[in-house]
Amino acid sequence: GRRNKNMNTIKQGTNQFFIGKSEEQPLAKITFIPKEDTLVVNHTFVSEQLRGQGIAKKLVEEVLRYAKQENKKIVPECSYVDVFKRRYPEHRNLFV
Repeated sequence: GRRNKNMNTIKQGTNQFFIGKSEEQPLAKITFIPKEDTLVVNHTFVSEQLRGQGIAKKLVEEVLRYAKQENKKIVPECSYVDVFKRRYPEHRNLFV
């Protein structure tokens, strides 16, 4: 129902996007380090209860949107983001 959709709202934290009540206890998150004109994406985490819902992909898309908005390129240090980059070539221009 509606409550569920709400539960998976992606929020912006400090150098991260996350799902959950707080950035200290996220159900899922993606973290990055702003470095000059890039965002070094270094970690993607999705808890057991949210696995298999395409959450990691949504988190990466959120960072891509943010990078575009901030005029930054993404450095994929996290293996999932690297896989994403290869799997969705239409986003390639947003990566270093």
